[in-house]
Amino acid sequence: MTSRSFEPLTAISPLDGRYRAIGEILSPYASEWALMRYRVRVEIAWFLYLNRHANLSSFPSIGESAMNQCENIWKDFSIEDGHTIRDIENRTNHDVKAVELFLRKKFAEIELGDQLEWIHFACTSEDINNLAYALMIRDLIDQVLIPRIDGLVDDLLALADPIIALPMLARTHGQTASPTTLGKEIVVFTSRMHDIRQRLAKTVVRGKMNGAVGNYNAHRVAFPKLDWFELGESFVKYLGLTPNPITTQIESRDYLAHFLNDLQVFNGILLDFVRDVWSYIAIGYFRQKKISGEVGSSTMPHKVNPIDFENAEGNLGIANSLQTHLAHKLLVSRWQRDLSDSTSLRNLGVAIGHTLLSINSACKGIAKLEPDQDKIKADLDTSWEVLTEAVQSIMRTQGISDSYEIVKQTTRGKQMDEELYQQLLSDTGLSAENHAKLASLRPDTYVGLARELALREIDRIRNERLD
Repeated sequence: MTSRSFEPLTAISPLDGRYRAIGEILSPYASEWALMRYRVRVEIAWFLYLNRHANLSSFPSIGESAMNQCENIWKDFSIEDGHTIRDIENRTNHDVKAVELFLRKKFAEIELGDQLEWIHFACTSEDINNLAYALMIRDLIDQVLIPRIDGLVDDLLALADPIIALPMLARTHGQTASPTTLGKEIVVFTSRMHDIRQRLAKTVVRGKMNGAVGNYNAHRVAFPKLDWFELGESFVKYLGLTPNPITTQIESRDYLAHFLNDLQVFNGILLDFVRDVWSYIAIGYFRQKKISGEVGSSTMPHKVNPIDFENAEGNLGIANSLQTHLAHKLLVSRWQRDLSDSTSLRNLGVAIGHTLLSINSACKGIAKLEPDQDKIKADLDTSWEVLTEAVQSIMRTQGISDSYEIVKQTTRGKQMDEELYQQLLSDTGLSAENHAKLASLRPDTYVGLARELALREIDRIRNERLD
């Protein structure tokens, strides 16, 4: 699919300009051309479904060759076909009617001129639109979004693997806290992203084919003996979608709001990750690989900035803003329908595109990360105060009264070295056995089950990916 002429530098939208690579990924699914193609697909599918399954005496069976020719209209749908529809729309001022008129011309060319009145039979425009968008959303989830989330999860697993047992000073409220491992903290994000990926992959995409206000009015008048409940809903299932049995003129789009809300949860997890990594870079826990030829600052030659994570953060904000608006807007329609949803839905690809751009940026940034083990160790070696949690816990097991308060009075708000830590142990009335246990403890060995937790979670993720 190529355009007649396009210069990305003149684009207003970054997804069509600076980030054209993302736009090209989305164009086959979410562009105006793609929407036309999905509409053509639905119109042809309905035409053929009626012919095959409705047993209408006035709609004689079409041969296999003609059916294949019909199918090829949408399969071979070209940019020029899209321009033809747009030219028709410029006359009719109606985008779906333009598709119908385009198909009438195409059907006449393949010698189906006597069947033209069955194109768009008993349909309202929204019958075609809701199913076209449903197919678009299903394909975007299955073919674009899920594979890229899987790629991000794979990158995180690869990042975590060599540092799964690397001790690291944790920080709660920005202050030193009980140690963890760097790999385990990466696995926390990996687990969260995997779980929301599972939800997104199971999105129930709904559709309807029930006429102008959802009651099969025209259908029932034209063919009162047909089981239109079964025929309409079985057609939706034939397209691989889930029927919505009761609607107004529009499919209610509750499923789309659920999808967009789930996508915002994913965005929030990714935002949490990129901000944390940005902060780890800021304190020196991660270095960034230097790329030959890159410039970090126009005036400060030494800089290697975390621009990929900053790019992801900025685009996640845009993605969430658009997705929030769409999730709210598409739930509401005046009476049986108004048209404000139409222009809103045309931004669906843009909303998803900024999520994809953020994923790409995060993956690019992850590929540059290297842990600075010396810096991480240095922070642990100067933060013996984090062992006071262990001290007061062991004191409690020994039955020492007010254990927490005793340790708090000595250590709260203070930075400790090994000497001060050992002095604390001598002043707390510990038994010889407990004193020895705590005396052998170091910040870099006080990591609990961090490694085991991370490995167990990695196994779960990988097993679920195989299912």
